Amino acid sequence: MTLFNLIIVALVQGVTEFLPVSSSGHLILLPSLTGMNDQGQVIDVAVHVGSLVAVVMYFWTDVRMALHGLKRLAVGKVDTDGAILAFCLCLSTLPVAVAGLIIAVAGWEEHLRSVALIGWTMLIFGVVLYWADRTGPNAKTSAHWTAKDAVVMGLWQVLALLPGTSRSGITITGARRLGYKREDAARLGMLMSIPTILASGFLVGGEVFATANVETARAGAIAAVFSFIAALVALMLMMRLLRSVSFTPYVIYRIALGLVLLVIAYS
Repeated sequence: MTLFNLIIVALVQGVTEFLPVSSSGHLILLPSLTGMNDQGQVIDVAVHVGSLVAVVMYFWTDVRMALHGLKRLAVGKVDTDGAILAFCLCLSTLPVAVAGLIIAVAGWEEHLRSVALIGWTMLIFGVVLYWADRTGPNAKTSAHWTAKDAVVMGLWQVLALLPGTSRSGITITGARRLGYKREDAARLGMLMSIPTILASGFLVGGEVFATANVETARAGAIAAVFSFIAALVALMLMMRLLRSVSFTPYVIYRIALGLVLLVIAYS
């Protein structure tokens, strides 16, 4: 890939990873709609690493608390805020980890990369996000996260394995239906992305980077840096905007893009 194409891929991933508009859907569509060569798994993993570092940095206070909680969890104690957070994050990751492993073993990934599927998931789950955001009560904060809610949100997250659904979008949808305030729903969705990205990275990252040459590794490093910058900026803007704005602008974008993709797919 040229440096320009590499930067474009990194920026698309970084900007869309934590917005409820589906980063995987955009990455799949990028070569299909622009004629660019597919970026390949090395770049895919690299840009996800960059966005992972961004979310860890932004929510470092919560991440540090969860890491301390893991120590308590390791000895079978869930008696601190950090241990509860770590326990809930583990519970919320289990459903998508199991479902993702099944899809990988069955070899279904290539069947989930069609423009038509992404168009439908963009459209349908955009409408679902709007419904959840409009009807969900603003009663809970992230401090009220329970094991039951973590499991429910984890089941919602399984739907993100369909490209175009959006991991952040579907977890926010689940959180809003459970009654979490917009900013807190986004916070929980972002925190849930950390173990999920780590799990998917371990699943494919080792094999991918073991076969990468020096040139590919250098390209991956460049992509990771630009993805990190874009993700951090997008995350900061979204969390700030959610204090006064709903998810409707993202819903409008999803519906518009979904309709365009369906026209392309069926024309």
